Amino acid sequence: MALAVVLAGGQKEGLIQGEALPINEALIPIGSKFMIEYVVEALQKSSHIEKIVISGPVEQLEKIFPQVPTITLVQSGDTAVDSFQKAFFAVSPVQDLILVVTADVPLLTTQAIDDFISVCLRQEGDLFYPIVSKQANENKYPGIKRTYVNLKEGVFTGGNLILLKPGIVEKCIPVAEQLVRLRKKPLRLATYIGWGVLFRYIFRNLSLRDAEKEVSKLMGIQGVGIISSFPEIGIDVDKQSDLDVIKKEFCS
Repeated sequence: MALAVVLAGGQKEGLIQGEALPINEALIPIGSKFMIEYVVEALQKSSHIEKIVISGPVEQLEKIFPQVPTITLVQSGDTAVDSFQKAFFAVSPVQDLILVVTADVPLLTTQAIDDFISVCLRQEGDLFYPIVSKQANENKYPGIKRTYVNLKEGVFTGGNLILLKPGIVEKCIPVAEQLVRLRKKPLRLATYIGWGVLFRYIFRNLSLRDAEKEVSKLMGIQGVGIISSFPEIGIDVDKQSDLDVIKKEFCS
């Protein structure tokens, strides 16, 4: 069984027509529900999830999930890493695997969650991260815009789930914080990760196994990349066009 940690502290700007102020991504309305409700419902139906911890705006979330025994609410931090730490230490000690999920993937399904976890359980590793092919995305959601990377195996986008063992959390937090700080500074990020990786990526000579090895070396763990056939894992809401596609899906 796994503990699910939902990161719901992110702020989005300009995603609600006529509203210029930032809004918490978890509280963006889609149909008759808030975005986070779709994510939580998918988790609650999973046979692999025993308990859910949500790190976000507690005062508002208490109105959505009033006294649900299997849900713990924790105030979010200043960053995604900080929010995760608050959730993790609020329920420590954690014996089970931890599934980290962002709150802005309302198309996420229980089938996608169960498939990802089942594949992970059949492999050796400390941290598992899903990727989805561009072809799988465009076959199911034509016109959806994602950020893709070229690997030897094909063209992929990252997912919004991470499955990890609780024993590696404290070891990985400093590296995760550094990666978040450098994510918009390509040269410094390349220096931190390693120029060899960057050059292999540029010349499309980087494989999934290469990426696994570099992440494992950087974090001091065994990281494993999982190719998922479920596009819903990687479709998050970053901009108005994403929200328009998702609203259309729920209305169709």
